[in-house]
Amino acid sequence: MRWNLRLTAAHKGIWKASELQRSLAEHGLVISAGKMSGLWSGQPVSLKLEDLDVICVVLGCEIGDLLIPEPEKVSRPGWAEETERAAVGARTGAPKVIPKRRDGRSLPPE
Repeated sequence: MRWNLRLTAAHKGIWKASELQRSLAEHGLVISAGKMSGLWSGQPVSLKLEDLDVICVVLGCEIGDLLIPEPEKVSRPGWAEETERAAVGARTGAPKVIPKRRDGRSLPPE
């Protein structure tokens, strides 16, 4: 996941972490300067769901505006090896796959 707080805040006209920190405090979420700095400039290590609710209310946004999925960063067991085998097979002129019927006989030519 990519944390997208700064851009979401900018869309609402909030350009400084201190502005957002004040708005959050007005809604009952008091955040230390250190934690606010981490939220504003980086990827938070942890964040309570209740805090996310307050951030969304203050920014008038949805959770999907703050958290952007990055599925390409998810490792899939065995996926890299299969991809490499397929690439090697393509380079070495591996035999062509010929479709067959369920009973094992070849399909008629088209």
